Amino acid sequence: MQPTITSYLDRLSMTMRISADRWLQAHPDELQTMLRFPLGWVDETGASYDRPAGKRIRPLLLLLCAEAAGGSSEHALPAAAAVELLHNFSLVHDDIQDDSDIRHGRPTVWRIWGKANAINAGDGLFAFAYAVLSEMIEVGVPAGVAGTVWQIFNATNLELIRGQYLDMRFETQSDVATSDYLSMIAGKSAALIAACAQMGALLGGADTQRADSFYEFGLHLGLAFQIRDDILGIWGDPALTGKSAATDILSRKKSLPILYGLERDARLKSLYQSETMTPEVVAEVMQLLDRLGASDYAKAQEELYVERAMDALSRANPVGAAAILLDTLTQQLLGRSA
Repeated sequence: MQPTITSYLDRLSMTMRISADRWLQAHPDELQTMLRFPLGWVDETGASYDRPAGKRIRPLLLLLCAEAAGGSSEHALPAAAAVELLHNFSLVHDDIQDDSDIRHGRPTVWRIWGKANAINAGDGLFAFAYAVLSEMIEVGVPAGVAGTVWQIFNATNLELIRGQYLDMRFETQSDVATSDYLSMIAGKSAALIAACAQMGALLGGADTQRADSFYEFGLHLGLAFQIRDDILGIWGDPALTGKSAATDILSRKKSLPILYGLERDARLKSLYQSETMTPEVVAEVMQLLDRLGASDYAKAQEELYVERAMDALSRANPVGAAAILLDTLTQQLLGRSA
């Protein structure tokens, strides 16, 4: 029977839950609830919820790359679980930094338990990620490969911090170049996706050169993924995205199409600095972006990174059923409308 994306995610979920029982069982019940809540396992009372949060794209990509490199995804499960925990740690802290009330349709951790507890819970997920990553040796990963994966994981954490710093700094910085923005999303959005592809390939037995091609695939995929988010944040269908139209304009986000417009139109720049973002101001901003061709520019950039991603994937020479699923996942991510 051919593997499916659901079968990979089911094994990931089982690995994470077994590890949670192992590493968290001595913790107070309420703290366990805080740690399990953002993963979609429980509600705020600790009762079973069992609706995994998010699409779990990153760990799925890692598992698929392991098998597409010719190896077994069983050896990659601890790393995949660690990646998902690391991603959720970053989301818990992002919600605090952004004062976000909702995440995946539920109140954020800080809204339920307060910011101090949410910071601690985020730190707990970070530590839990490393605990699970340490299980690589137990599932038969050679020490040398485990050490390399560990180094990539560490370097990626630092890159995520760089990207988040730039993202927050750009909120108050009047002039941000599109090149600066691309550098920021390379850290905040693309770095972890790239690391997943690279770590998966190494755990699947790929040599350094081939793993580097998987890395390039993930990096360009991550950049295209974020640019697609930028497009949807302005022109997305609210019925599909679950957000109001022009969400990024209302929050004065400096996404790629907006930065493209700000670099080219003084009126747009003035509007973006206005004290109140009324519906009339939003409408004029939209008109100016359309007139400047900001959407076409962003789509062209997305297509550029898609082309680079697919070229790198071709050089990585993925094999087997996982290669087909990897291609399917890539097409779903790049063609999505939500």
